[in-house]
Amino acid sequence: MLHRRPTVSFLLVDRPANLLAVSGLGSSTWDLSAAGDNSCNFGFIGAMGQAAPFALGLALAQPEKRVVLFTGDGEILMSLGILATIANLAPANLSLVVLDNEAYSETG
Repeated sequence: MLHRRPTVSFLLVDRPANLLAVSGLGSSTWDLSAAGDNSCNFGFIGAMGQAAPFALGLALAQPEKRVVLFTGDGEILMSLGILATIANLAPANLSLVVLDNEAYSETG
């Protein structure tokens, strides 16, 4: 079993300068923050379902940079249709990491 926070930290070890990291609601943002402060981090605290569309837009607007999305399973379900759009557009510079954040009712 992979644990969220160490996994996110591991994936960002020796982070290249051209990597933009987007995190979804709640736990994913705290995990990204715990991996280290970086001006190329984009965290979403209260915009459930909006991290994946933002990551897609960022990847399309910045094709010379890598974009990785760290988000939770519940948040990705809030905008499930974005997965079809990502698959259709297939930006080569976008990676998604969907984590089981072991939480329910993150939004309260």
